[in-house]
Amino acid sequence: MDPVAPPASEAALMENAAAVAGLSVAELARQLGRDLPPDPRRAKGFVGQLVEAALGASAGSLPEPDFQLIGVELKTVPVGPAGLPVESTYVCTVPLEPGADTAHWEHCNVCVKLARVLWLPVEADPQVAPAERRIGNAVLWSPDPDEERALKADWEELMDLVLTGRVAEITAHQGVCLQVRPKAADSRARRWGVDEAGHRVRTLPRGFYLRPGFTGAILRRRYAGLGSI
Repeated sequence: MDPVAPPASEAALMENAAAVAGLSVAELARQLGRDLPPDPRRAKGFVGQLVEAALGASAGSLPEPDFQLIGVELKTVPVGPAGLPVESTYVCTVPLEPGADTAHWEHCNVCVKLARVLWLPVEADPQVAPAERRIGNAVLWSPDPDEERALKADWEELMDLVLTGRVAEITAHQGVCLQVRPKAADSRARRWGVDEAGHRVRTLPRGFYLRPGFTGAILRRRYAGLGSI
């Protein structure tokens, strides 16, 4: 299969998404000429890479929406048998030092990433082999005023702790819809942050994640008229 060109419109993106809906991971891999990972534990990252390739995502590891031409972020969401998310959804890294993306909600990476999102559910039933899990129907979403207010409130509360040197006090229990959790390949990874006196210190990288309840509410509303994911 030839590489999929980055979509130039939301309509083109939805056409690409419709073409993969209902396919199993193995079927999509075969279409793209990719080999399945021998270790099922690596399947999650592999599925994300497959979907990005199939839909024409272009941002790679850049801190920009995945579909750069149209400003849409891609979020693959593992869902259980009931069609609800089984885990938190990663949004972006947490900036640990003051900067342009820490002063105002409107300029922060969370706001930019979540301004327009293509949610793509992927079956995560443990009774189904990773290669046989199917891809669901995609939905485009932007936060409504209530959702944005809740996200902004969480972001401001969490970033206040980060920028006043209290990042170590943050737990996964804080935040109604947005949470902060460690985000590192291993416990030895460190990034520059600040302590309570404003001095630069080395600390664990963190990431912003959406709670499953928040993401699940989005999916329930969007799929209410479709009958199934």
